[in-house]
Amino acid sequence: MAQQTWAGAIREMWRTAVRHKVAAGLVALCAAGSLVAIALIGLSSGSGASAGTASDPAAPAFSLPVLDQSGGQSGGQSGAQSGQKVSLADYAGRPLIVNFFASWCQPCQQETPLLARFYRAEHGKVALVGLDENDVQASAKSFTRKEGVSYPVGFDPETIAASAYGVAALPQTFFLNAKHRIVDRVFGAVTMADLNHGIALATAS
Repeated sequence: MAQQTWAGAIREMWRTAVRHKVAAGLVALCAAGSLVAIALIGLSSGSGASAGTASDPAAPAFSLPVLDQSGGQSGGQSGAQSGQKVSLADYAGRPLIVNFFASWCQPCQQETPLLARFYRAEHGKVALVGLDENDVQASAKSFTRKEGVSYPVGFDPETIAASAYGVAALPQTFFLNAKHRIVDRVFGAVTMADLNHGIALATAS
């Protein structure tokens, strides 16, 4: 499935810098520098191992600031946040879908509307969080509002969670069982078939 790597994001930012004026170019170049470092870390981490191994690794903990979607959120989030944080601990004892994405990621732009529709259709019965990686807050807010995202989103501009999970390209989606062990991992944009398969594994007794 299609994914966008940090290197791909650098190319996108370079094209943006060319199209816009000097100020935008400087922002893009600064962000690109951080992306290079992240890409090197991701490549050395050995990410990309297949999911569903016999050992089912434990999901790394995360606690990130909430991305305020300014009216984009709706019901179904009760108990999902501790103050102004989105944390794995908030879902203790519950299966959870963790989606890594960013507003600049082209495959994410195709995937996020599907996740938003899925979450609304489930009326919050299936726990889902998005982790917005290496993004600009204003762009992330605009993107999630536009796509009707109503599930909690954690803002992770320094890719702390992405590094912990071995994510070197976006999007990626992890399915955690009630013990918060990773039972499935999807590289690239998820489909409804992926969601149904992952949920079945995460909720299996």
